[in-house]
Amino acid sequence: MSSSSQPILSVRGLKKYFPVRKGLFARVVAQVKAVDDVSFDVGQGETLGLVGESGCGKTTAGRSILRLIEPTAGQVDFDGESVTDASGFALRALRQHMQIIFQDPYASLNPRMSVSEIVGEGMVIHKLASSRHDLEQRVRELLAQTGLDPNYVNRYPHEFSGGQRQRIGIARALSLSPKFIVCDEAVSALDVSIQAQVINLLMDLRDKMGLSFLFVAHDLSVVRHISHRVAVMYLGRIVELAPTRELFRAARHPYTKALLSAVPRANPKAKVDRVVLQGDVPSPMNPPPGCAFHTRCPVVMDHCKTELPPLRDAGGGHTYTCHLED
Repeated sequence: MSSSSQPILSVRGLKKYFPVRKGLFARVVAQVKAVDDVSFDVGQGETLGLVGESGCGKTTAGRSILRLIEPTAGQVDFDGESVTDASGFALRALRQHMQIIFQDPYASLNPRMSVSEIVGEGMVIHKLASSRHDLEQRVRELLAQTGLDPNYVNRYPHEFSGGQRQRIGIARALSLSPKFIVCDEAVSALDVSIQAQVINLLMDLRDKMGLSFLFVAHDLSVVRHISHRVAVMYLGRIVELAPTRELFRAARHPYTKALLSAVPRANPKAKVDRVVLQGDVPSPMNPPPGCAFHTRCPVVMDHCKTELPPLRDAGGGHTYTCHLED
């Protein structure tokens, strides 16, 4: 990771609320608070893991940063320029350097388009190829770079396995020479052996090209392998953020401890203090007052139910939001 003090991505107070409409006139009767006041930075060449249970807002946060969905509030700056304030040509220019790898390799590729058309589409839109020959040559280079046979350019998605399709998705993301990529559960739909290959490919590309990743996932063992730092989300908020090694060694938030206790161990005889959370995740349409985790927290106190927890600094870039000082 670069030691540069200037982050390539800065997110401050990001919110995304989805309106709930009812009645004949479709009046807004409530808001689903999918992302609620999220802030973090991503450094040059860094991978930030974003983890949490399904429905906690990870994917929504990633897509709001790229403005694939419009954020409700907050500020996103990329490489010194405002993403949230950009529009038209300025936003298109920024998007050339900010790409995404989608979760489902079966749904994210157009079955009617050849590999050459899929990977080269962005280059055509941004006018990065001077001729058809240059475009196909660049597509072949990208396929080779992602571990695929360059002669696959005229094949269609149905002719590939899931792992190969995800490599095509990675090649598409790399086609515009981006600086930052959101990996939205990029390996969760793949077999474990294929997951390892794709993760190693992403790490190699990051190191060779100086890429920065926001790696959205729910599998902590995968996040541990690829991430420099990890942010833990619960019900739309980041509850803990720390360097990866520090988080796995000394997690502070009760929710993070519960997630870590559920990670499978290589040694089945290893003693693990399993933390079993009771109940279900509350609805983001009506989050609990105070600390949102208090309905499931094993160490809940009375004031957790009414007061928002403070942001605590454990040192070394390790922060967490909890009433317990631990």
